[in-house]
Amino acid sequence: MLACALALAGSVLLGPSAPGGALSGRSLPVEAVRDVVPNRVMTWNLCNPCDANALDRAAEIAAHAPQVIGMQEACARDVDRIRDYLEAFHGLVYHVAYGSVLRNWGRCGGAPWNPGGFGQAVLSAAPMTDRVNVEYPDGGSEDRGYLAVTTEVDGRAVRVLNTHLAQRRQEAVRADQVEVLAEEVARHERVIVLGDFNAVPEAPELAPMWELATDTDPRCRPSSAASGTGACEPTTDWRSKFDYVFLRGIAPVDHRVQHTAHSDHDLLYADVDLT
Repeated sequence: MLACALALAGSVLLGPSAPGGALSGRSLPVEAVRDVVPNRVMTWNLCNPCDANALDRAAEIAAHAPQVIGMQEACARDVDRIRDYLEAFHGLVYHVAYGSVLRNWGRCGGAPWNPGGFGQAVLSAAPMTDRVNVEYPDGGSEDRGYLAVTTEVDGRAVRVLNTHLAQRRQEAVRADQVEVLAEEVARHERVIVLGDFNAVPEAPELAPMWELATDTDPRCRPSSAASGTGACEPTTDWRSKFDYVFLRGIAPVDHRVQHTAHSDHDLLYADVDLT
């Protein structure tokens, strides 16, 4: 704890560092954010490996101050740093739940006998309970799964799921994964599903999700995407919509896709109404 405190103090004195360790030259926020937006949720694939650091990622999140954030391709150590920087530099305090499905030295470093955890993570301004971490029976080319927690959004308790489906060109594997996910979603009258589905809205494997939930953008549906109306806004650098905030029993209010230089996936956040 003392070592972490000294390291954090040094960061405050020196300012944020660039990925290579050099000072970035940016000043810290003049006024730290003090409160989250209570009805805002966000999903973000952090991209691993990517040339980005936790300071920059924390600043991206703080700019929108969501109540709940679902992260994919997340190393537990990186998430710890992001959480610490959100509090130290932006006044935002989050609880963390980890949904690691891999212990991967190549992805997350660590000692050879104790590699870092890799998978999903959820940050929530409210405490989280009933955490469940599920690994899909078949992950495809890499183990995948979902993390489920109960927390508070818009002043009400809600089940939140965060997932990352199999990589592109593995449609059959994703179809099996969606069946597992949809079975859990169907158990709840009110649920938010965040994640990187690695599939466009009209992909056949996503059909079970569309039967149970709607996208945070009411105009985005499989039919609208297939017809080429452009209603589904892309969320990746290759201009595909792979990232979703699915809502079941919850009304969408607003949403935004925010481009970022710190991942190959954009940030997607949604304001919702649970009343």
